[in-house]
Order: sequence, then structure tokens, then C-alpha cells
Amino acid sequence: MQTEQQPKIATLVFLQTVSAAVTQLKQKLQQDYERAYPGLGEIIHLILDEEEAKAWELSLFPHLFLPDLVEAHVAKLGLEPAVTIQNEVRGPHRFLHMPSYQPHLAYVDC
Repeated sequence: MQTEQQPKIATLVFLQTVSAAVTQLKQKLQQDYERAYPGLGEIIHLILDEEEAKAWELSLFPHLFLPDLVEAHVAKLGLEPAVTIQNEVRGPHRFLHMPSYQPHLAYVDC
């Protein structure tokens, strides 16, 4: 039996989860850009805050837009995007190795 509170709780959990993801992403972007531009930590922080606000206006999934918005903002300042360092080595997706369907002809002797 569903109560009226369940959708509200689900929405709250969703927003908290997305907010946590955005916070982690901002920290990662801050590190990457500070590594690329060591003297610009405060400016990078301001850019991240501004672009986060724009990303939230665009979607309930701001973490999908934030890196591109930050990159575009940095490009307007005449700087190159920071090289991001992956925490893990990614290989080809396992779906690339799935066998393709090949129909087989069957011989039926009646």
C-alpha cells in the first residue's frame, strides 16, 4: 500500500543523490582545473558555482551538463580545457563482445 509520503521521499532521495553526484563532480573538476592552472583556484571555484547554477536550470541531471558548461566558460577566458584523469582504466564495453545473431537453416526431411 502506497502512502502520499512515498513519492515525496523518493523525490527527496533522488535530489540528494543527484546533489551528491554534482558535489563530487565539482570537486573532481576543481582538482583537474587547478592542476592545469595552479594559480586560478578562486576563479575556477567561481566558474564551477556559476555553471552549476546554469546546469540545474537546464535539467534535473545537472551533472550531465556541468563539465561541458565549465569547458565552454573556460574557453571564453582563452584557456584550454583541463585534462581529466580517470580513476580507473576503462576497457571496451562488454556489449561489444556479444556474439551477433546468426540464423541457422534447418533441414527437415518429411
